[in-house]
Amino acid sequence: MIKRLFPLAVFCLAGLAAAQDIKATYTKYEYEIPMRDGVKLFTSVYVPKDTSQQYPIMMQRTPYSVGPYGVDRYRGTLGPSELFSKEGFIFAYQDVRGRYMSEGVWEEVRPHKDVKGPKDTDESTDTYDTIDWLVKHVPNNNGRVGMWGISYPGFYVSAGMIDAHPALKAASPQAPVSDYYMGDDSFHNGAFMLAANFSFYTNFPERKGPPAPPTFGPQFDYGTPDGYEFYLKMGNLANADDKYFKHNNPYWTEQIEHPAYDAFWQARNIVRHLKDITPAVMTTGGWFDAEDLQGPLKVSAMVEKTKKGPANMLVMGPWSHGGFAGGDGQHLGNLDFASKTGEFYREKIEFAFFLHYLKGKGEGKFPRAWLFRTGTNEWRKLDSWPPANAARKTLYFAANGALEETSPSDAGKKYDEYVADPAKPVPYVGYTAQNMNRDYMTEDQRFAAHRPDVLVYETAPLKDDVTIAGPITATLNVSTSGTDSDFVVKLIDVYPGDYPDPAPAAGQQGPRPANAVRMGGYQQLVRGEPFRGRYRNSFEKPEAFVPNQLAKIEYAMPDVYHTFRKGHRIMVQVQSSWFPLTDRNPQKFVDIPKAKPEDFQKATQHVFHGSSVSVLVEP
Repeated sequence: MIKRLFPLAVFCLAGLAAAQDIKATYTKYEYEIPMRDGVKLFTSVYVPKDTSQQYPIMMQRTPYSVGPYGVDRYRGTLGPSELFSKEGFIFAYQDVRGRYMSEGVWEEVRPHKDVKGPKDTDESTDTYDTIDWLVKHVPNNNGRVGMWGISYPGFYVSAGMIDAHPALKAASPQAPVSDYYMGDDSFHNGAFMLAANFSFYTNFPERKGPPAPPTFGPQFDYGTPDGYEFYLKMGNLANADDKYFKHNNPYWTEQIEHPAYDAFWQARNIVRHLKDITPAVMTTGGWFDAEDLQGPLKVSAMVEKTKKGPANMLVMGPWSHGGFAGGDGQHLGNLDFASKTGEFYREKIEFAFFLHYLKGKGEGKFPRAWLFRTGTNEWRKLDSWPPANAARKTLYFAANGALEETSPSDAGKKYDEYVADPAKPVPYVGYTAQNMNRDYMTEDQRFAAHRPDVLVYETAPLKDDVTIAGPITATLNVSTSGTDSDFVVKLIDVYPGDYPDPAPAAGQQGPRPANAVRMGGYQQLVRGEPFRGRYRNSFEKPEAFVPNQLAKIEYAMPDVYHTFRKGHRIMVQVQSSWFPLTDRNPQKFVDIPKAKPEDFQKATQHVFHGSSVSVLVEP
């Protein structure tokens, strides 16, 4: 027990020391800022004690609490990084409507209203009213405001950019929630992201009663470190409400009551409202973001179409969800990116962006896209994304597991076959994991390649580097003996057998640990996406498969910027489950969240030769 408490004590002391440092140079204020409908939103504001100059305001709006509460209790950090507090800004943190100390009712990804009356509100108006109050009431501000936020707070940045207050000069949605159903946190192409959502909502309860500081109870007890076992025993999604949530978490219930892209989800797509944006925008994301990879790509692309602001920059690095905000960013999972990408981003990109647009410092020359290219491990500045000179290349599935640049002669005639069993779904990682690991998108796929229910196609060793730059399109010609099925497509970089293991970590004594992953033959996941077959023709209106009848599934996978090096191979794996990353498809056309045990049935899957993945290749 002493060993476990000691690190915690050190951590707490470090946090107190950091808060004291902030207290020495900033004064904290707490305000209840009125919105146009009379609801008051709790806002903590930290103002520099030095009054020799005026300061811009850096603002974050969050559903996760702006604590600690009380004017004598200080945060240990301010702003996106310590560079900001050292430079000098005013920092404002706000509990969004209906969360913690703010009045009102909170709504999951609250829909935007294009047409409003004088008292109508949404996240855009709440942001506008907050900024208007801050610039009028917080002393010593220079009339310029910047917003930033990661994940859910990133959604509030996107919403705040719409019909923005004139004082909002710079905005950075970072790994933002954008379209919960279409590729963000909740669903990917109709498949429910089970492990991530269950773990999130068990710790994100509804606020009941008046505004109050957060109270943190015990973490959910899974009873096992093995998430594969836990979720398999849980059964259908409705069982989670009966067994664990006890119908007391409406946010979880909303998820499983809307398995199709219906009006509920369509109203929560903030991307379609991002028109005529006036602030400078820097949208940040990670190539290996397991939660909101699509968000930054969609937000930045939409802003670019009609922007009125001075800049619209997309930044993508080799990070997991929010991994750019802390740490040096040189490693993720088993991968080494050969430089401190996180530190570079925070100083050279993020800090420089806000410093220019809020304080007028620096050159202010920002590219359309500032991207880290994996494989070659280097930062690149691009005038457009995808690159204007990228050419389309298609790789076809052929006999004997070949992946070829020309369509095979037996396309649509011959097929490869496997049996998908919902009782024994394909795991998403090759080791015991309780929930969704943040770095699974870099994981070695050799464990899956050895399973009989996973198809493998690969090229010969590459004679030259091949750089993929942009979205991937998967086109599958399939049939199934069931009436519903999922199909997962994974694009993989296969390292040569003689690829060297990394050098021992600094301070490591002796040889490399015996249980360390060997990098020779490593099958690095570059991109993977599931597709729920019932939505092959429409995400709004599901359709059953006709057993053993040919059907086409075509869908886009999120962008990549990756170089397959000379001597590597390009591999594609196809399977029908990815558990418990996604929920199981019973392979019978039923209401999946309420599927009965007898509905979960084996199915024989046929993937026809000539199916393909299509990519954009940079010259």
